[in-house]
Amino acid sequence: MILNSLPAVQFFMRKIMAVLFLLIPLISLSQTDVLILQKNGRNIKTYAPGQPIIFETVYQQWFDGTLTELRNDSVFVNGIPFHYNEIKTMRLERSKLNYGADGTLLIIAGAGVLVLNSVNGLYRKDKPATWFSTTGWITAGALIVGGILLKKARIRTFPLGKKYGLHYLDLHSYKPGHRDHPPADTH
Repeated sequence: MILNSLPAVQFFMRKIMAVLFLLIPLISLSQTDVLILQKNGRNIKTYAPGQPIIFETVYQQWFDGTLTELRNDSVFVNGIPFHYNEIKTMRLERSKLNYGADGTLLIIAGAGVLVLNSVNGLYRKDKPATWFSTTGWITAGALIVGGILLKKARIRTFPLGKKYGLHYLDLHSYKPGHRDHPPADTH
């Protein structure tokens, strides 16, 4: 009798497990709202809670910190709420390369080329007009200009308006009649 009931118990347990696995997504809170920065309809960056964010408000104040929460069309940065329509400009800092340090090294290298040419000219007792060759000027200038451009390329600023848009994407599923207003419009 025990052997005959074992397959029935196993079948019943498999059914219970299947139902539980199907019900878990309904009760979990895994989805969160997202904030999307777009250029002419193409996604540039998607923000979710836990990511760093830098922006300027319509009140000409810059805020940076960690995006702690997105809820009811509000953006919470370090716990401070802002409506997403109060954001005027977004800023992205590139972090894959060390733009600041690499740019500074290029500027120092360019200045070093000029100093090296001067020291060599003094050592050889040349006239000051002959210390620098054309290639020395071009090399030093290219290194200094490249360093300045690299330092400026670290930060990109996106003014919201015609070209750039910030969209609040509400991913929560609500019960009918739960929300007082429809999902937010984009600007």
